[in-house]
Amino acid sequence: MVNETVVTPAQLIQPLFVTEGDAPEPVPSLPGVFRIPLREIAAHCRHLHLLGLRGVALFPKIDPALKTADGREALNPRTLVIRATEEIKAHAPEILVFNDIALDPYTTHGHDGVLTANGADVDNDRTVEILMQMALLHARAGVDFVAPSDMMDGRIAAIREVLDAEEFSRTGILAYSAKFASAYYGPFRDAVGSSRTPDAVPISKATYQLNPANRREALREAQQDEAEAADMLMVKPAGPYLDILRELRMETALPLAAYQVSGEYAQIHAAAERGWLDLRATRDESLLAIRRAGADVILTYFAEAWAKDFA
Repeated sequence: MVNETVVTPAQLIQPLFVTEGDAPEPVPSLPGVFRIPLREIAAHCRHLHLLGLRGVALFPKIDPALKTADGREALNPRTLVIRATEEIKAHAPEILVFNDIALDPYTTHGHDGVLTANGADVDNDRTVEILMQMALLHARAGVDFVAPSDMMDGRIAAIREVLDAEEFSRTGILAYSAKFASAYYGPFRDAVGSSRTPDAVPISKATYQLNPANRREALREAQQDEAEAADMLMVKPAGPYLDILRELRMETALPLAAYQVSGEYAQIHAAAERGWLDLRATRDESLLAIRRAGADVILTYFAEAWAKDFA
């Protein structure tokens, strides 16, 4: 009766990995998480909606042969994630679809954008031009929210402009606004196959993602995304950055999301497997803490299991 904070299935978004395969593929570093075949994606979304979840975030695991330095597969109108979106909207239209807008699943070097001519960094402006086209493709496929996770400067305004110009003003933008150059992303990169190829030049994503030491910079980035007409802001990762989440909650009236990332999920499972923590209790406390800090919605790999237990 007196709980100040609650977590319900409607506040959770399930990230889903999509594959061309014939059967679900387990992700070894994410216990209980599978890559879902395209032909099963709509049925899986209907199942999630029946559990009370209201949204999914799609991430493709594409054929490595389709990867290039410029990530051109991202602009293929029949690329995997576009077909998955169309399947969901045709057969499970009641669930909201949030699609990642970034190039890391499509590039041989694993970065979120294209590289400069000398290969020494990510080219911000060229990348933004591609992201605009990519967002438009996803809007045409029926996505509810495009979710730019790339952290390029100016991409929210550019995407909003092109969507509005093409009469997709109702397509929302979930901005990865405070996305840190974190060590917690490893299992995700395994799941989508976005680790760089052995011959790629190693470039730190710290050149475009946020420094974990910088609180004020994170707030400036989020405020800029709001000024550029984002519809929802996100902090990523969630657990290690609850202070950022809380402070941003005090700064904005926009809906606020937090991403409990793959490394957070994996470490809870690993500790539970060794008997050091109770899986369900730790899971529930972690989600409650994220909500208490100010998140309206949480992207989490625990969403389906949590919703089953909630029911």
